[in-house]
Amino acid sequence: MNTATTGLAAGMALGFAGYFGGFWAFLLVLVLGAVGLIVGLFVQGDLDVRARRQR
Repeated sequence: MNTATTGLAAGMALGFAGYFGGFWAFLLVLVLGAVGLIVGLFVQGDLDVRARRQR
């Protein structure tokens, strides 16, 4: 699944949540989607939470 397809699916999910559930459902889906993205990136290895900036 490429980035455009993933973005389309996320947009459609947010649209359905907003239309059928109202603002709070939209917000809940948005927050849970962001949490899922962060966890997915961490598990995949693309997000390093222990990385420190070098000065």
